[in-house]
Amino acid sequence: MTLDQMKPGDECRIVKIDIQGITGQRMLDMGFIPGTAINVIRNAPLMDPIDIKIKGYMVALRRSEARAVEVNPS
Repeated sequence: MTLDQMKPGDECRIVKIDIQGITGQRMLDMGFIPGTAINVIRNAPLMDPIDIKIKGYMVALRRSEARAVEVNPS
């Protein structure tokens, strides 16, 4: 399952990130590493971006970026 498929209120853990380049490095720098817990807070009205909470702070991700994050629901 990928992060873009999660609903608001869902919790999950990162299994793998499948994104390369500067965007992948930026996500790693923000704490998107395997085993990290994520809480999905909300989806924007048009479903893009997705607001999540990771390591105690809020992050807004594009749906295309969230699609590259494989997660395991908790």
